[in-house]
Amino acid sequence: MAGHSQFKNIMHRKGRQDAVRSKMFSKLAREITVAAKMGAPDPAMNPRLRLAVQNAKAQSMPKDNIQRAINKAAGGEGDDYAEVRYEGYGPGGVAVIVEALTDNRNRTASNVRAAFTKSGGAMGETGSVAFMFDRVGEIVYKPEVGDADKVMEAAIEAGAEDVQSDEDGHTIYCAFEDIGDVTSALEAALGEAESVKAIWRPQTGTPVDEERAQSILKLVATLDDDDDVQNVYANFEVDEATMAKLSAA
Repeated sequence: MAGHSQFKNIMHRKGRQDAVRSKMFSKLAREITVAAKMGAPDPAMNPRLRLAVQNAKAQSMPKDNIQRAINKAAGGEGDDYAEVRYEGYGPGGVAVIVEALTDNRNRTASNVRAAFTKSGGAMGETGSVAFMFDRVGEIVYKPEVGDADKVMEAAIEAGAEDVQSDEDGHTIYCAFEDIGDVTSALEAALGEAESVKAIWRPQTGTPVDEERAQSILKLVATLDDDDDVQNVYANFEVDEATMAKLSAA
């Protein structure tokens, strides 16, 4: 099972729901503000903003919060955030990519480097691990939209490249440059997606045992807890028995 969706599912099963939701809303708001500043403050005229608003709604972010984030950009308020990517190796040689939106590169770089070092890993140069990942579109649907066959058929018609279905829902992957077209085609067949985003998908996985997996999850949690960090991706793999233990812990 691939690292990105793997640790995402485990983290979602753990507690601290209120704190997690508050931090998530803060990160979603930051993405909305940045997207609105980079283009028109109207989601209909700004594809990145449209996706940011859609994802915020999928996480039940209140409409007032979404509008406030857009207004912040339209009014020229808020800090100027830069998009930064960090790369490195975690425990067991697992490749890790960290995406951040920051108003202070030195602070963010220092925090990310400290997280890697504390976990026994090391931060590398830009490009040091990105070649092990593909930049793709990830479109997620809830289980209720249909069975695996229905979603697979819709995905093929839409021009997607891969589909993974399980009890948690359906995840559809497409080429990065095709995100808009594939999303529109899927929306016509299945309705609005739960989330649509560009991600770093591992080309192959690095197998790890339970101890290393726990260390990696701790690193991911530390990075994800940083206010500047938007997304974390890793290429680790664990077997089903270890996955069950981690989920139950």
